[in-house]
Amino acid sequence: MKQCTHADALPHPEPEPCGETCPECLAEGTDPVQLRLCLVCGHVGCCDSSPNRHATAHYKESGHPLMRTFEPGESWRWCFVDHVLV
Repeated sequence: MKQCTHADALPHPEPEPCGETCPECLAEGTDPVQLRLCLVCGHVGCCDSSPNRHATAHYKESGHPLMRTFEPGESWRWCFVDHVLV
C-alpha cells in the first residue's frame, strides 16, 4: 500500500485558514462545491468537483503537497504528490 512521504514535514500546529471560502471563486463570482485547506500555508480552495478546481490549482502553482477537507464534520487529508489519503 502506497503511503504519503510528506505528512511528517507538516507544520504543527496546522496553519490558520486564510479565509472562510475560496478567494478565487469569490473574485470570479462562482460558488465552490466544497472547500479544501492547504496544510502548508492555509490557502482555502474549492475542490475538484467545483468548476475551476482552485485547491488543485494551488498545489500545481505552489507545490504544497497536502490538504485537508475544510467541510464541517469531515477530517480527511489528501496528498497530491502520492495520491493517497493521509
